[in-house]
This record gives sequence, structure tokens and C-alpha cells, in this order.
Amino acid sequence: QVQLVESGGDLVQPGGSLRLSCAASGSILSLYVIAWYRQAPGKQREWVANDIGGTGRYADSVEGRFAISRDNAKNTVYLQMDSVRPEDAGVYYCNGGSHSEPARLPWGQGTQVTVSS
Repeated sequence: QVQLVESGGDLVQPGGSLRLSCAASGSILSLYVIAWYRQAPGKQREWVANDIGGTGRYADSVEGRFAISRDNAKNTVYLQMDSVRPEDAGVYYCNGGSHSEPARLPWGQGTQVTVSS
């Protein structure tokens, strides 16, 4: 089973940029779908973006500002966050699986994104 570890979270100013990484212990070729989720304090975890076989899909709240990508050679998936807003703050998680079971792996620790001036 592939294990995923998130990193790259930091304090970022509104309007700033940040790149999150999701590193896999095994080949991400075994994960057709890799997704980013986030959870703000007191809120439920919400879906942010998918990479489905190399094609990105995005929640309306982040479309046009975030970009998901993968590097199969490095077994890593990225979330490029541009034009960050205060409502983007939260703990970001990655998960993966198949089209029918897109988040089949255990949830990790996530990485904290703080948006503040």
C-alpha cells in the first residue's frame, strides 16, 4: 500500500503563493486519482482538487488559482497555490485511489497553511 506524506505548508500573505507537496513511499502510478483536501478549524474536510490520470479538476472555490500536478519519477504530487485568500487557510491533506474509490488510503497528518498579513 502506498503511503502519502504532505509537506510545504507555511504562513503566507493574502495574495501570495505556496506550493504543497505530497510524497509517496511507493509508485504513484498505482494511484489513478490523487486528490487534495483541506480542513479549516471547526469545519468538515472538503475536496480541493483531483489529478485524474494527469488531468486536473478543481473545486469552484480554488479554480483559476490552484494547480495540481504530478511528477511520476519523483513519486510526488504538488498543489500550487496562487492568489491565496484567508479562506484558503487550513490543514491540507492528500489521498489517492481509483476512479471508483478515490480516497482509499489512511489520512495522514496533513500540512498546515496559514494565511495572514
